[in-house]
Amino acid sequence: MLIIIGILLFELIILIHEGGHFVAAKLSGVKVNEFALGMGPKLFSFTKGETKYSFRLLPIGGYCSMEGEDEESDSPRAFGNKPTWKRIIIVAAGAVMNILLGLIMTLVLVLQQPYFASSTVEGFAENSVTADYLQKGDRFESIDGYAILNSNDIRFALATSKDFKPEIKVNRNGSSVDLGNVPLYTYEKDGKKIMAIDFYVQRVDKNFFSVCGETIGQTVSTVRMVWSSLIGLITGKFGFNEMSGPVGIASAVTTVASQGLESSFLDAVNNILYLMMVITINLGIFNLLPIPALDGGRLLFLIIELIRRKPVPQKYEGLIHGVGFALLMVFMLAVTFNDIVRLVSGSGFG
Repeated sequence: MLIIIGILLFELIILIHEGGHFVAAKLSGVKVNEFALGMGPKLFSFTKGETKYSFRLLPIGGYCSMEGEDEESDSPRAFGNKPTWKRIIIVAAGAVMNILLGLIMTLVLVLQQPYFASSTVEGFAENSVTADYLQKGDRFESIDGYAILNSNDIRFALATSKDFKPEIKVNRNGSSVDLGNVPLYTYEKDGKKIMAIDFYVQRVDKNFFSVCGETIGQTVSTVRMVWSSLIGLITGKFGFNEMSGPVGIASAVTTVASQGLESSFLDAVNNILYLMMVITINLGIFNLLPIPALDGGRLLFLIIELIRRKPVPQKYEGLIHGVGFALLMVFMLAVTFNDIVRLVSGSGFG
């Protein structure tokens, strides 16, 4: 049942993304030739109106094939013959819908919480290490330069701190105080050092306004976390072995579901829902990066067209997207292979 729920949620993420392109195209008067959910061999299809709807074997993607998207077309309803601003909306719609889906998933999770965590220190655990530096009433401002807006930011910044000695700034009695490098509480498990938060934060009572604030705040926090992680990959803060493809994601779903089942079936579902929330926001942001073959790459060409007032010749744009797609597939195969090696051996090759 949990596997089915995970697959359905993943398919929902794909459906929402491609559905964003589809609806924006239809509203813009663009002819959609095929709307596909899944990749690979076709399982079945049907035609309604001018569009063929198909379901394919591999639940790892989908596409919205529009007239004149990758080829020349004389049709007035072709994608390439629409105004640039309309094409920008169509291309960006998929990623925007992914982020909106993340907002809705966050709301579902937030509504189940009896109260919320703030970013202000309330107390300390027994034998706390950070108690020598933090004080009750301190409100976190930044950790290693990462601005702290809510409790999610605290967890992410502390978990990714180098050597678990982050530089912490807090607001203490109305003044900004730099605490310098604060050692965190750590313990050994299977030969690996693990960080544990040894302080408590003040709770925020649940009401209409706090639910709205927490939903928006957690969504923004996830967007920032994804963006920071992408920058970390580029700068070398995070390694290749810390990335995951479809196999790694499936393994993560199994892990979080198993952890949730230790308490209840609902907790397992919520764990999967949280992971899917991160994935849909991740997909939305990643797709907006100016990488050939991705939506962001297409947006870059459209912005260039907007500035030049004439499009880049389609044969050159097609070539760049083709090469980009090939490189992206090679990269995904490498990530997937690393996922498999990590599952078998316990550690990847990155």
